[in-house]
Amino acid sequence: MAQLPPGIRFIISFSRDQWYRAFIFSLTFLLYASFHLSRKPISIVKGELHKHCASQVELDTYKEYAAQIQPVKKPFNASQCGWEPFDKSNYKQLLGALDYSFLCAYAVGMYLSGLIGERLPIRYYLTGGMLASGLFTAMFGLGYFYNVHNLWFYIMAQIANGLVQTTGWPSVVTCIGNWFGKGRRGLIMGVWNSHTSVGNILGSLIAAYWVSTCWGLSFVVPGVIVALMGVVCFLFLIEHPKDVSCSCTPSSSSKTFLNGASRCRIQMPTLNAKENGKPQDAEMLHLLTDSENCSVSLSSSTGEGRHGTSAISFLGALRIPGVVEFSLCLLFAKLVSYTFLFWLPLYITNVEHLDAKRAGDLSTLFDVGGIFGGVLAGLISDRLEKRASTCGMMLLLAAPTLYMFSAVSKMGLEATVVMLLISGALVNGPYALITTAVSADLGTHKSLKGNARALSTVTAIIDGTGSVGAALGPLLAGLISPSGWNNVFYMLMVADACALLLLLRLIQKELQCHADHTLFKEH
Repeated sequence: MAQLPPGIRFIISFSRDQWYRAFIFSLTFLLYASFHLSRKPISIVKGELHKHCASQVELDTYKEYAAQIQPVKKPFNASQCGWEPFDKSNYKQLLGALDYSFLCAYAVGMYLSGLIGERLPIRYYLTGGMLASGLFTAMFGLGYFYNVHNLWFYIMAQIANGLVQTTGWPSVVTCIGNWFGKGRRGLIMGVWNSHTSVGNILGSLIAAYWVSTCWGLSFVVPGVIVALMGVVCFLFLIEHPKDVSCSCTPSSSSKTFLNGASRCRIQMPTLNAKENGKPQDAEMLHLLTDSENCSVSLSSSTGEGRHGTSAISFLGALRIPGVVEFSLCLLFAKLVSYTFLFWLPLYITNVEHLDAKRAGDLSTLFDVGGIFGGVLAGLISDRLEKRASTCGMMLLLAAPTLYMFSAVSKMGLEATVVMLLISGALVNGPYALITTAVSADLGTHKSLKGNARALSTVTAIIDGTGSVGAALGPLLAGLISPSGWNNVFYMLMVADACALLLLLRLIQKELQCHADHTLFKEH
């Protein structure tokens, strides 16, 4: 018998379950990357909506653009100062209003999205959200082609897009949580969460390609991409391993941990509370499940199937240890991250005196750093088994790094490149860890008794609270930046410090858990 080709041997070396998991990993990665791809254009186009017409540098740049785009018909009322109504002196407040409209709607909608998502099939819910998001993203760009200069048109497009985009995060996290256990969840979700940065990078490159010639396409093209990915979602997304008769992830460790929210436990069947002389801590009743088994296996013992479990209430999700602390921490962490997301290209334009396209391309380095930061945070938290401590360590380093970024970025382009990579890693690391591995940990808490439908609500609460910060950050940046960019960075440093303070109780519990574990092994 002839030897099988290397490619075939590689394919059959993986089981059917492993191929399905790899497929779901890749599919959900692409689905949510497309959401972020559609959010990025607004930050790239800001430099085109207002051009600082009083600057000779900008006038020369505009003349170069005009020479390059002679075949393109210039829309009526597009002045050298930008696009009306953003060509006025209060342009920063108007652009900030666009950011705030999207992010405020996103924050409010996120709390409702988790509750609704628990009660609908994920595939239908996510598909509808992506189709609607594609429509409203393209709608903003259509204002260019139809010569719309009404501020409320753009604000309403942002509000509608913010609401429908809330369907994305609870859906994909619930799906990935169903398919993957918690054994190496930090690393797996750290790699998976790079979809945020990948989407931002692709969105920046697509938007920057057309921003100087036809900025309407900077929105229309991403909108079409999101809508097409919605069709892909409808055709291929598998919500749960049981739907294709796949097995659940086996348990790989008897040791449990939960981000400092509960004390750790070593499974010792012969050892109980009376034998060790210590009363059982109340929080010991709320540990993560030791088994990596999926919700079907857990709920089957009670006679309820996956769709037979009742949805968790909002207050019930808040009672899970660690949910409140991590939600508030994410508020400040996301405030910093989204301020960079929406204002970094404009900051680079002002400081480095680059045009909108080059500033947009350069801003992608922040997201490149974010990819490494998310993976590193997941890897460290898995190795140390301390989610809160990992976040705290990166937040502690992020604050002085932001100060260095504000000072060094004025020294030249090379220094800006280095600081963009470092800042991106430290700012996005905690944000990525909390929104993925931590949310999945808390959403599969033992107190939920295997109710997989609760994961959507827990995820929505954490990300919804973080989205409040995401709305406040760009708004505050728009209000503060007229007094100087240094003040914006001071605001970001204070936000990082607040995020760290909110995690101190959980960090203390994790360290105490480690000390108790070490003492137990010595005896």
